[in-house]
Amino acid sequence: MQSTLQLIDLLAAAALLLWGLRLIKTGVLRAYGAALRQRLSHGYGGRVVAAFWGFLATLGLQSSTASAVIIASFVARDIIRPRMAQAMMLGANLGTAIVTVVLSADIHWVGSAAIFLGVVMHRVFDGNKPRNLGRALLGLGLMLLALQLLGDVTAPMRDSQTVIAVLTGLANAPVFALAIAGGLAVLASSSLAVVVLVMTLASAGVVGPELSLWLVAGANLGGAVPPWLAVQSEGVAARRLTMANLLVRASGALVVLVLAEPLARGLSLVLDEPDHLVVGAHIAFNLALLVVFLPLVGPLCRLVEKMMPDVRDPTERRSQLDESLLPMPEMALAVAARETLQLGDLVDEMLERTLAALCKSDEWALSEVNRLEEEVDRLHEAIKLYVARLSRGELDESDVRWAAEIVSYAINLEHIGDIVEGGIAEIAAKKMRKKLTFSNEGEAEITAFFQHTLDNLRMAQAIFLSRDVTLAHRLVARKVESRRIEAESSERHMERMRIGRVETLETSTIHLDLLRDLKRVNAHIASVAYPILEEHGLLKESRLKDGIVTAPSE
Repeated sequence: MQSTLQLIDLLAAAALLLWGLRLIKTGVLRAYGAALRQRLSHGYGGRVVAAFWGFLATLGLQSSTASAVIIASFVARDIIRPRMAQAMMLGANLGTAIVTVVLSADIHWVGSAAIFLGVVMHRVFDGNKPRNLGRALLGLGLMLLALQLLGDVTAPMRDSQTVIAVLTGLANAPVFALAIAGGLAVLASSSLAVVVLVMTLASAGVVGPELSLWLVAGANLGGAVPPWLAVQSEGVAARRLTMANLLVRASGALVVLVLAEPLARGLSLVLDEPDHLVVGAHIAFNLALLVVFLPLVGPLCRLVEKMMPDVRDPTERRSQLDESLLPMPEMALAVAARETLQLGDLVDEMLERTLAALCKSDEWALSEVNRLEEEVDRLHEAIKLYVARLSRGELDESDVRWAAEIVSYAINLEHIGDIVEGGIAEIAAKKMRKKLTFSNEGEAEITAFFQHTLDNLRMAQAIFLSRDVTLAHRLVARKVESRRIEAESSERHMERMRIGRVETLETSTIHLDLLRDLKRVNAHIASVAYPILEEHGLLKESRLKDGIVTAPSE
């Protein structure tokens, strides 16, 4: 029974660790994704500096697993180049060795403080950046708490007679020693926990110097497996990075397997105490890997690219942004326009999923909104970069104007995606979390406004493709109608509040925020019509010449 309870604790701690990592990744990307992309894409100034930042990140996170997963997620999103990311991984490996020394001090309060600050920032502040920074701090605190729980759960191993007997018997079986230490590191999701265990056993005289080295090498090898498992859904770039890290540690473990005896003798000359020898071996192992492989990150990345070639998922849509078409501006702009229409389809799907989440409390639909928003950001960035690469000298006046319209529409669609994911979807999540229900009239009004918005978006798609002036007129008029819908729904909502409708009182903030955000979405949708009307001389000082009033974009 005791073993079962320990297994449950172990699984719960590992799950908490992964959830904390997810919160860190989500919070950092949402709060500082653009800044990180701008700063990190330049490679941190070189591989040595990149390795240093990876080292610092692990010191701060107290886990190379956390650093590895976050770095891999950045690689998957093209925020960091693979070679620089691999250099950061080498620095992170050394950082986790230094953490072995750092953790001898009692710093559990850091995790508690991070949890407290994260919750306060997420609940008190209204801005996107401080709330997401709070989410990241909460994830850091939960991760450190999970590591503390993992240490507590694995602590009985130090006194286990079974574990001691098994390890003593491994003195003449280096391969099995390597495999068992690696397995324990995978099970604990931390090489650090196993190294601490080996330190304790070495101090008690249970394991000798050579066996200590084999176990430390096995722990380092096993510690590279959890990041590889954690990024399987992140894409081939993230899997390549963690696979390269696994190969680097495997090569180091192989060297230790063969040269353990002379290495143990050399370390014993410098480090007298058995536990100090274990810590020294851990640091020396990762420092040697850093020195040897830092100059070889280029060949290492090419090797894993050959081992793991790009294999397109049959369900994944292939990008139409063909680099070979860049010397032919007309064709390049045509494929960019086609991709922008695809961007509009993704935003359309986001709106539909959000409506399902609002009206049916569909959690799966809400999770799909987050996934679609990441795809919208990726495609929007790809379109902007592709159009920007067209040579201005080879574009005539009409091509320059069309390129500007493509980028402008893509930017507006990306803004709509941000409003849906960061505003409307958050409102849907709040409604589900608090178990709130719209009044029948309120839900009908929200649904009708959503449908009006979807119709406008589909009309905008047609206008962007056909450049039809009549449709452009109609879309601008429908933008004015969007304001009327928002104003009338707000008035009816206030009337229901005055007569004391319970559902209306409970959902008042949600209802009004939804109306505001949908009005903003319609303002961005209508933007596609203005260049067409202006080109035909039908737009003057924010008013259509035929008398239809247009409002400036919100």
